[in-house]
Amino acid sequence: MARSERVRISRERLLPRSDIEALIAKGSKLVIVDGRVLLTNAWLPYHPGGDKAILHMVGRDGTNEVKAFHSSETQQFMLKYQIGRIDGQWKDFLPPIQGGIFRTTDEQRASPSGIFETPSVEQEAFSEQDSSEEPSPIFEPADLAEHHLRHRRGSTGVASDSSATSLSDLELDGEAALPEKPDTGELRTQQELQHDLDLYPSLDPVTQAEIIIKYKQLDRRVRDEKLYDCNYSAYAIELLRYTFLALSSLYLLRAQHFALSALFLGLLWHQLVFTVHDAGHMGITHNFHIDSCISIFVADFLGGLSACWWKHNHNVHHIVTNSAEHDPDIQHMPFFAISHRFFDSLRSTYYDRIMTYDPVAKFMLKYQHYMYYPILTFGRFNLYVLSWQYILFGIGPRKGPAWWHRYLEMAGQIFFWYWFGYLVIYKSIPDGWNRFIYVMISHAVTMPVHVQITLSHFAMSTADLGVAESFPQRMLRTTMDVDCPPWLDFVHGGLQFQAVHHLFPRMPRHNLRRAQKLVMGFCEDVGIPYALYGFVEGNEKVIGRLGEVAKQARILAECQRSITVKNVLDGH
Repeated sequence: MARSERVRISRERLLPRSDIEALIAKGSKLVIVDGRVLLTNAWLPYHPGGDKAILHMVGRDGTNEVKAFHSSETQQFMLKYQIGRIDGQWKDFLPPIQGGIFRTTDEQRASPSGIFETPSVEQEAFSEQDSSEEPSPIFEPADLAEHHLRHRRGSTGVASDSSATSLSDLELDGEAALPEKPDTGELRTQQELQHDLDLYPSLDPVTQAEIIIKYKQLDRRVRDEKLYDCNYSAYAIELLRYTFLALSSLYLLRAQHFALSALFLGLLWHQLVFTVHDAGHMGITHNFHIDSCISIFVADFLGGLSACWWKHNHNVHHIVTNSAEHDPDIQHMPFFAISHRFFDSLRSTYYDRIMTYDPVAKFMLKYQHYMYYPILTFGRFNLYVLSWQYILFGIGPRKGPAWWHRYLEMAGQIFFWYWFGYLVIYKSIPDGWNRFIYVMISHAVTMPVHVQITLSHFAMSTADLGVAESFPQRMLRTTMDVDCPPWLDFVHGGLQFQAVHHLFPRMPRHNLRRAQKLVMGFCEDVGIPYALYGFVEGNEKVIGRLGEVAKQARILAECQRSITVKNVLDGH
């Protein structure tokens, strides 16, 4: 039998769940896509979106996320890394990066539940990997199936007593209201979990499978209505707007109206972010290289920010949205916390470090609802730092189709700081005070973008319903849309349709409003609440959430202080 035929047959073999678990225990990064088992180890260092996006899908069925993030050509390319198939509906494992524990073959045999349908294929899987094959150029999956909810219920005892007192219900004035031990929020975690279990569709496999079927039908309707096709005439209008803002800033700079020039430059940066977002999701030309170049040119050369850093960060955000431990978009310690769980010094799997609830965090979080807008005013400066770290430390892929992105971004950073730092700030502005004013105004004007980015998630659920929750339900549970009239769409740049965008990340932003009506119908059909708020109302909800967590932080501090005083008085 020819080698190619043997490989084909090998790739079509059925792999029992026990063997897949054993392979993962040995270090295989296995992802299930359309019933196929893909061994992703070889392309981890090649993935333009970073390895973290793949690691969060190990042991899971990533069919929906793979299809949402990738072209059909890329999906076909992935098949060369198939090492087998599964039979029937897959029940997800909790990925190792999220704390999942896997047993080797020997450990399974030693366990009463270690039952094997076929001989182990641990060594065969690695031998089948052809080292001469090129790894996949674009792979950034994510999805669903079983869950560890039963374990969570067993360990936390989900509260069923509606009269139970939560941490935020305790009074600050009066030590009689303070508990003997500072509760870090386990009861509140139980209440939030129960709230989502009551509000959203059941997590049983039949219900979640029905949601997935209808989501696929929704995707077909979206494609039939050609909502994945980019509206290039709309981009022609965008280019006219960008040109007007750029020329206005330049004219005012030469006329020495520095504050107004900075204002128009900031407005230009604000608008350019939306194009970077589209291109980063391959939503303009749908060609990986062309859209990557567009995003790098706009973000790095014109804005001084790393498009590749953003994509590395953003892909993970789309997969584990609003997860306190895993989603970098809600990990802003010590300045913001949208969940009491950050009081426990959680470990970020994205940054690979402990988000310490230290004295700085204890102070800042008590006032975070007051500091929300002032801190976001300086958000662009933080993005510079994150961009430089990504580029200089070589965090992105150094192999594969995206190996040259780092060097293009380096060139972009040099170009940006030459035209902005040297030609504009140093050469065109005569004194230090006006330079300072120019920098601060141009950067502060971009603050609404940071508000928009946080607005769609900060007020939404951070509860972990486990791996049983389907991709569409999780996206809609953790994301909200912002209502606005169509004539204001250019101000929001598509970011007001985040719920729609999370379901269809490659959809060009000019089509999101049309898709919103279809998504609303889908939500009504499957019984998932659709979160839609006005801009002001959405901001109120975010401030309310921050204020609630700030109150919990103050109560926790009072609890700890009370215990310390009590121990001192008792002579401990």
